[in-house]
Amino acid sequence: MAVKPGDFLLVNYTLKVKESGETVDTTFDSVAKDAHIHREDSTFGPKFIILGEGWLPKGLEESLVGLDPGTNKTVELTPEKGFGARDPQKMRLVPLRRFRDKEYPTPGQQVEFDGRPAVVRAVGAGRVQVDYNHPLAGRTLVYDVSIDKVLDNENEKILNLIALRIPEVPKEKFALKKHQSDLTIDVPEEAFYLSGLQVAKKAVTSDLQKFFPDIGTVAFQEVFKRSEPKPELPASTAKVTEVSPEKEEDEEAAPATTPKKPKSPAKKKEAAPRKASTSTSRKRAKMGSENQR
Repeated sequence: MAVKPGDFLLVNYTLKVKESGETVDTTFDSVAKDAHIHREDSTFGPKFIILGEGWLPKGLEESLVGLDPGTNKTVELTPEKGFGARDPQKMRLVPLRRFRDKEYPTPGQQVEFDGRPAVVRAVGAGRVQVDYNHPLAGRTLVYDVSIDKVLDNENEKILNLIALRIPEVPKEKFALKKHQSDLTIDVPEEAFYLSGLQVAKKAVTSDLQKFFPDIGTVAFQEVFKRSEPKPELPASTAKVTEVSPEKEEDEEAAPATTPKKPKSPAKKKEAAPRKASTSTSRKRAKMGSENQR
């Protein structure tokens, strides 16, 4: 089925600059690694768009109308159909001291200056030249593009709109409950403390009410659950000896060992009976013999 403006799509593409042949953007992880543009903080995969909303260059979106899902197409865009011609009025010279609270600027570095994205073109004596033109402005672009999927399920469309505004959390972790014109979105715990969450929720609400006229109210539900106490670990010095039931039975059956007799308190030794002196006995015996005589 050929796609049309207003369709919710997942699109794959690889973008090259015609003049240099360099790959500058892709939805494929392996292509990004081969082109040395892979970043650990980037998420690769099909890009979600609503055809005709300007989320891709105008010329590229126009080339997708009427394309069947799964069909590959190579599209060449002039600067006017891509990111526009370079505008010299968007070049600025700013004092170097205004970068004191930022990383020291280097040529080619992408920065945010005065709330707008810019590219550092040159660093001179106390001054920095910044360029507010799009990095690909003035370039002829070559896209290898294909439509990965046309989204028909309403929940799938809503989840992709949420992921567009809150990309830090996987969209599968958001739960949806719809009752007539009321939509409730259960926010996962890892999103509670994200910077700018309230602004993102406002943007999600605006998107939903724009693309889904039947949705009247949008509620975000954040549930804080009681944390389970962690089990206390035994002290490292305490040793617990487990005794198996069989060992307990053996110990019960075994004869009790004879307990040692407690030591009785020390008694004073009684004086031994005094023995008769042998000399007296002999003397008496001798005297008797004399009387007999």
